[in-house]
Amino acid sequence: MTTENLEQSLVLIKPDALKNSLTGYILSQFSEFHTGLRFAALKVVSVNRVLAEEHYAEHKGKFFFPSLLEYIRGYLHYPEDPRKRRVIAIVYQGPKAIRSIRDICGPTNPHDARVQRPGCIRALGTVVPIKDEKGDFIGDRVDNLIHASANPEDAQREIKLWFKPTDIPAPMRQYPTEINEEFYYYKENGVFTEHRPGSFCFISPGDLVWKSDLDALRQIVSGSSAQLTANAVVAKYLINKESENR
Repeated sequence: MTTENLEQSLVLIKPDALKNSLTGYILSQFSEFHTGLRFAALKVVSVNRVLAEEHYAEHKGKFFFPSLLEYIRGYLHYPEDPRKRRVIAIVYQGPKAIRSIRDICGPTNPHDARVQRPGCIRALGTVVPIKDEKGDFIGDRVDNLIHASANPEDAQREIKLWFKPTDIPAPMRQYPTEINEEFYYYKENGVFTEHRPGSFCFISPGDLVWKSDLDALRQIVSGSSAQLTANAVVAKYLINKESENR
């Protein structure tokens, strides 16, 4: 099978799509019959703050970043019902998966989508004004229903951020894995190889993990510079672990 046929993309069906009952419509747009794409993994996620911050790390420091976190975590669309604050995370695989999915999604901004690609998924989205504490307008937040990986590098980072290797069937895993041989514990943005009060074990000996994650963990605990932050590795292990306040 060619690399092109193995191409993967992360898709997130966001809280605004769920609130507007668009899940079935979106899934039908990506059906294997229409696109040639297949599910490689799927799960319903209560998005914790660590995961949200890592997913949108490139936007940290921008005026819309806090609102973006509230959006992806479901607080904006379900302020009173924690049970409905969720995202559907999917890994699709198939020929030209990234381009095919992004074509179906349409432009990032729903206003642009309605003009340039009427009928695309994001044409059904909204643009929401953001105000500061004084009530003054400071910019817009784009509620565009769906996330799709922009390129192969982003796809790899995002899939590894949201999914463990064992979430994906072995024949469909695209990235290198390794069997772990140590205990790794996490507490308050830190990673340790020995238990500390209040920490929890997120990887045990014998667990199958992404090789890039394991490389980063070894660098972190040794005090070396790592390609990934501790939170970027741990975020997926916090998914649906427990209820979380803002």
